[in-house]
Amino acid sequence: MDHEFAIYERRPAEHVAIVTMNRPESMNALHNPASQEMSAIWDDFAADPELWVAILTGAGERAFSAGMDLKWRRGEGDPDRPESGWGGLLTRFDLSKPIIAAVNGWAMGGGLEIALACDLIIAAEHAQLGLPEVRVGTVGSNSGGVHRLPRQIPQKIALAMILTGRPISAREAHRIGLVNEVVPADQLLAAALRWAGWIVEAAPLAVRGAKEAVFAGLDVPLPAAIRRRYSGIERNSASADQEEGRRAFAEKRPPRWSGA
Repeated sequence: MDHEFAIYERRPAEHVAIVTMNRPESMNALHNPASQEMSAIWDDFAADPELWVAILTGAGERAFSAGMDLKWRRGEGDPDRPESGWGGLLTRFDLSKPIIAAVNGWAMGGGLEIALACDLIIAAEHAQLGLPEVRVGTVGSNSGGVHRLPRQIPQKIALAMILTGRPISAREAHRIGLVNEVVPADQLLAAALRWAGWIVEAAPLAVRGAKEAVFAGLDVPLPAAIRRRYSGIERNSASADQEEGRRAFAEKRPPRWSGA
């Protein structure tokens, strides 16, 4: 399927998908048609048994995404925003496969919110990250920015970013724990693929079960989180891969994961 606003590259041999927001003329700002397109891409990624990890990035060298396309004017016949939100991700909570954001420049407003919805963030040295909504008279609430950021970094630092709207550098984002790694721009995709490779070395159902348990357990007290039953962990416990992992360890060889 051809896409107008995104590039979807499947690498089944590596179990990796690369999704590129492809509106460089607008600093990869998104509108409803782009979000609809990306929602369909994430549906395909979720359903494809050969794809275990995705990398999300932006086209060009200037921006990951500048967020909402404020210049876009909806015309007759244009689609509504998908239920999964901007970028097909911001209000989607059922995707257990890991997503790595490769932030290749400005990640502002909805752009940062999309990165926050990913599981890991790798940033280019020149990247800037921020929630500038208050500086244009709005609040980044519907897409989750003011809710996700304080859950991922210390509250006072999150409030400083939210209440001033001032961006921070990639290095500062790494210092406060928002970004996993900072690399030169020409090494960004390689770094993201390296992280994806580390994830692919692990059992895919175990990875998905672990991600489910992390997020489902955050909102309850620790004893309840430990006692809770998680469908992803139960699925992994009944999988052939769990037995393969034990056998490979005993035989001192790399495991051969099937994803089943």
